[in-house]
Amino acid sequence: MTDAQETAADSSLRTTGGAPPDDVAPAPIPLLEPREGIPPVVASDDALARVVAAFAAGTGPVAVDAERASGYRYGQRAYLVQLRRDGAGSALVDPVGCPDLSGLSTALTGTEWILHAATQDLPCLRDIGMAPTSLFDTELAGRLAGFPRVGLGAMVENVLGYALEKGHSAVDWSTRPLPEPWLRYAALDVELLIDLRDALEEELERQGKLEWAREEFDAIASAPPAPPRKDPWRRTSGMHKVRRRRQMAVVRELWNARDQVAQRRDISPGKVLGDAAIVEAALALPANVQALTALPGFGHRMGRRQLEQWQAAVERAKALPESELPQPGQQPAGPPPPRSWADKDPAAAARLSAARAAVSELAERLHMPQENLITPDTVRRVCWEPPKILTPGAVEDTLAAYGARHWQIAQVGPILVRALDTSA
Repeated sequence: MTDAQETAADSSLRTTGGAPPDDVAPAPIPLLEPREGIPPVVASDDALARVVAAFAAGTGPVAVDAERASGYRYGQRAYLVQLRRDGAGSALVDPVGCPDLSGLSTALTGTEWILHAATQDLPCLRDIGMAPTSLFDTELAGRLAGFPRVGLGAMVENVLGYALEKGHSAVDWSTRPLPEPWLRYAALDVELLIDLRDALEEELERQGKLEWAREEFDAIASAPPAPPRKDPWRRTSGMHKVRRRRQMAVVRELWNARDQVAQRRDISPGKVLGDAAIVEAALALPANVQALTALPGFGHRMGRRQLEQWQAAVERAKALPESELPQPGQQPAGPPPPRSWADKDPAAAARLSAARAAVSELAERLHMPQENLITPDTVRRVCWEPPKILTPGAVEDTLAAYGARHWQIAQVGPILVRALDTSA
């Protein structure tokens, strides 16, 4: 998006009016204040029942947000859920005191949920019994509408002309009791989500993209939970340095041992043992605890019992027979990395180059990120193995098989046909 387009997109939605003359200083952006003060934290069955009744009797969509303790606790559970609905006001619910919110979810069946970056919050909400039947994602709406900055604070400021308080997004939300400034921050996260949703819907309608957005929202709401990752230890940061199978086994044993400790203590695995330390131990294959202690990440602050625990994991890996050592990482299903295409299949490389250029040009014309227009993986797959008979219908069917939505197929299908054809 050009500077002029960005300015036009922002000014078409702002409630604060146009830009001031050059000789007039811009008015300060007002800091958002809770309209009804900070609601009490709901942590009992009786209080939750009152919230359920209030929100069931409310009208219109419901704004929903969740706070996790990423980097502090094991897993991604919710430690606070914020809601707001016309006629019900705002509510702050503590999932520790109220671990089952399925009754609240049932009361909101058929109600549109408004979330910002929905895919981040939906997994932890599902874990406590909350799942929307329909939703509106204000972050995704901002992307489709062409906003260059789509964080909640930036969107509220650019669209509605208010500044949100900052500074508490990365705190330890498992803290009890939660400090009042944190609760204020949390309540404000849903204060204007309904207003933001309405303004973005109007803007998407103006740009002719509202139906596109609805397809995207429906896809998010209906998507099944992601399956567990296979061999999550392979995602250890710095794993690219580990080449030998015996070393890979050390990474696997240390990763699993760390995960067990982290789960038992309910603490982030990175706070138990860093990825860099795991990789150092794998590369060094220490002979004993003394050798392990000399490695980065296993310093004097670590107790003898901990060190023995990590060395035991190393010894288990060293004792494994060759047949039980992990194999090198399998190439993911699909085409090889594009950097190798020119050597493996020059025609496919030409198709990919033409397709990328066409998608980039179309995304720029539509004022949206390329990855929201069509996923790069889908483009790679179509270019690596295009339909045997290159017709519009065949390309459309291929895109649909890879999960592209109807609006994406309608926009991208014709340009991919041309790109695949002209590069033949």
